[in-house]
Amino acid sequence: METVQSIKETRELIKSWRRNGYTIGLVPTMGFLHEGHKSLIKKASAENDKVVVSIFVNPIQFGPNEDLTSYPRDLEKDKITCDNAGADLIFNPQVSEMYSDNAVTSVTVDEITEGLCGAKRPIHFRGVCTVVSKLFNIVTPDRAYFGEKDSQQLAVIKRMVSDLNFDIDIVGCPIIREEDGLAKSSRNIYLSDEERKAATVLNKSLNSAKDALQNGERYASKLAHVISEKIDNEPLAKIDYIEIVDSVDLKPVCEITSSILVAIAIYIGKTRLIDNFTWNFK
Repeated sequence: METVQSIKETRELIKSWRRNGYTIGLVPTMGFLHEGHKSLIKKASAENDKVVVSIFVNPIQFGPNEDLTSYPRDLEKDKITCDNAGADLIFNPQVSEMYSDNAVTSVTVDEITEGLCGAKRPIHFRGVCTVVSKLFNIVTPDRAYFGEKDSQQLAVIKRMVSDLNFDIDIVGCPIIREEDGLAKSSRNIYLSDEERKAATVLNKSLNSAKDALQNGERYASKLAHVISEKIDNEPLAKIDYIEIVDSVDLKPVCEITSSILVAIAIYIGKTRLIDNFTWNFK
């Protein structure tokens, strides 16, 4: 496995792989890899001849009061994870390599970025779409792998790829959880021991919503109430949003008559965590 920082060197290696007829999978990450990332790399390795993992903390997707400077980083540990999971190349560029000082071009996706995390983090998806487009242009993968924990991001990337005619298959991969149900996240490291216990309320509240759906509940407002009631019982938790939306266009629904995405964002102390599930209407 190699680690490369320059776009030019990455492209040269990709060209050599293409000359040999290899298929290429891309796993875009911001590093500090956990079991969720590892599952993406393993799936990419199983479905492609070569796998590129990008490790780049993308500054333009962070708002002014977010955790860009404190975002956890551990490249040496990430290299071991990538190697063990079957990656062939880590692309680890500097910010100056990805963005020139006079860059004025960005990529935006409208409508489906307006709710959920897009409403709370207004510049976030413009930054995500811009950097992912650049990675697609540099790596030219056959397939790219994204976790379903970032459900809105996955939907946005799929729409961008369709609208801009990228010849890339976008593969969504299941959420990987801790034994107590907390979704794996690089930001979990911010939690104190007490906050870590409190964070299990995310999955517990979603499980309560699943139970309500299975018992016949079909009104989104009542489903949201089930979730909020559970969260409100946890003193360290503060709700950022609870949304029940159509699983395709991400528009809010009142009555549940089709497949939905139930998505939540919660602050545990100062740490913002997200979780979700998709429920297929029958």
